[in-house]
Amino acid sequence: MNLQTDSTSPEWDPFGRPLFDSPSARALSRVGVVDVGSNSVRLVVFDGAARSPAYFYNEKIMCGLGAGLSESGRLNPLGRQRALAAIRRFQHLAKGMDLPPLTAVATAAVRDAEDGQDFRDEVMRETGLRIWVIDGEEEARLSAQGVLLGWPGAYGLVCDIGGSSMELAEVKGGRVGKRVTSALGPLKLAGIKGGKRGRKIQIQDTLVRLSEQMGQQRDRLFLVGGSWRAIARIDMLRRNYPLHVLHEYRMTARDVRATIRFIEKCDPEQVRNDAGVSSARMALVPMACEVLERLVRTFKPKDIAVSSYGIREGMLYEQMPQRLRDRDPLIEACRFAESKDARFPGFGRTLYNFVMPLFKSGTPAQKRLVRAACLLHDVSWRAHPDYRAEICFDNATRANLGGLKHSERVFLGMALLHRYRNKREGTRFEEMFGLLDEKRQLEAEVLGKAMRFGAMLLMQGGTNTSSLRWFPKKRHLQLRLATDAQPLFGEVAEARLQSLSAALSADLKITVLR
Repeated sequence: MNLQTDSTSPEWDPFGRPLFDSPSARALSRVGVVDVGSNSVRLVVFDGAARSPAYFYNEKIMCGLGAGLSESGRLNPLGRQRALAAIRRFQHLAKGMDLPPLTAVATAAVRDAEDGQDFRDEVMRETGLRIWVIDGEEEARLSAQGVLLGWPGAYGLVCDIGGSSMELAEVKGGRVGKRVTSALGPLKLAGIKGGKRGRKIQIQDTLVRLSEQMGQQRDRLFLVGGSWRAIARIDMLRRNYPLHVLHEYRMTARDVRATIRFIEKCDPEQVRNDAGVSSARMALVPMACEVLERLVRTFKPKDIAVSSYGIREGMLYEQMPQRLRDRDPLIEACRFAESKDARFPGFGRTLYNFVMPLFKSGTPAQKRLVRAACLLHDVSWRAHPDYRAEICFDNATRANLGGLKHSERVFLGMALLHRYRNKREGTRFEEMFGLLDEKRQLEAEVLGKAMRFGAMLLMQGGTNTSSLRWFPKKRHLQLRLATDAQPLFGEVAEARLQSLSAALSADLKITVLR
């Protein structure tokens, strides 16, 4: 992960100067996008830190514009009515939110239908919204850019499945490479003659052609699209997976095969209810499974990751200057949260410098999580003290943060839990702790307790030069206590230091600086 800093302000290193304060980032702070797909029509309004935006508003209507398109050549009449009503509503919502003009794109259904232009004209007359129709390769490019929004260093193959099409795009070194489109969307496959056998031949022949065009792609497979997310939800159900966050959820080829067999043998309605999948989406899952099984068999990826970011996020990424794209989405989001919600914005950097002697041998990925935790350590202070620790864990594990594996979410959540609570036993999150091994759990506990102590000893804007020194081989922890900090080192602060020392299994020495 490339953590750029402002070269003109080295004193900010390693945090860098926040870019969300710049005019170019503020211009992206609230952007509305309408995605007119073959199966759904959605409005997303992005808000917050421009590099890692929050979803200010997100609404989806399952219109089924592309239902029956392969037989009739026209948009589904009822779906067209519903889509127009949805877009009319979205325009009114945008005006009520005082948004800049919405950006609207349409994909395969409107692109392929003989009355697609007529539908666009009707939308323009009724709502004043101009819909841009993008071709399959552009759809693939934007979906891949959505993946890059969450994974700046992503490499592998992005597969975006919609109702009427499926796109593939190569990502490598932060760039989008080769890209292709196909008619492997579930709504299109439903119209193929010959039932399951006919679909199997069509899917196999199409993927052979796509693999010839894309070449060998055996890195990570990124899955984008509602049908893939529905399958991932069912995989979570089958595995009894504790963290129900789809973004960055990982599967293997074996998981995919096992989940497809699980879907085939179980009652669809029961699975749908237990996994939280809509009826409209569940109807497409069996055909999406047929595609996914052959896709994995064809490209043989080393692993599979689900991306909640796709074409809409790719449209936002399109508007970003390169210097904003190069930023770490996690750190930018945490910086934004600190500036908005912490009692003492900027103190996270002071706290980071204080706790870092405990993690000086850590990898860049580990130090990145320490940064994030320090920036977030005080953003939940408004919560009731009895629930603050659990709210911190919940926020860290379920928040819309890019560039975080599930194990890293749990690490961050556990560190913030220990920022407010000595013990992690007895919480409702214990089943998630198993996503970390015991060593990583202990590291998170140490980080949390170090922040808990440092937040009491240090003061924003003060001259306190107290510091920690850690000698891991000797298991020796030293606090070098500055003279002006002695009044702050009361019995509660001392108890917190003792708790940190116990977590490290360390001998403790306190040296008062003169």
